[in-house]
Amino acid sequence: MSILAAYITILIVFGIIDAGWLATMGPVLYRPTLGDILLPSLRVAPAIAFYAVFPIGIIVFAVLPGLRAGSLPTVFLLAALYGALAYATYDLTNYATLRNWTLEITLLDIGYGALASGIAAGAAYFAARALT
Repeated sequence: MSILAAYITILIVFGIIDAGWLATMGPVLYRPTLGDILLPSLRVAPAIAFYAVFPIGIIVFAVLPGLRAGSLPTVFLLAALYGALAYATYDLTNYATLRNWTLEITLLDIGYGALASGIAAGAAYFAARALT
């Protein structure tokens, strides 16, 4: 039950953070730079797939080890590392292959992925501990 609580917590917290990030940074960073390669509207199925699987990685690679260690800093740091690596895979591939993709977007996105993952994992850690 505590793992389910952690998963749902990550979905909610990461979703709220991501919605805020995209709403704020979309018009000032992504759209001006990537405008001609962006779709006019979001493809919903791949977005749902991402939000469904990304929390699993945060739980496996950060929340569970942090719960075993009884350490919030461990959870945050492992989740930040996981987020940075996941976002780096996406961003560095785009930077290597897409004409419009910039170093600025790459670095900001990787930092964002690390921070958002760490925050969501920290919330999940507290949710899981509350149920154990």
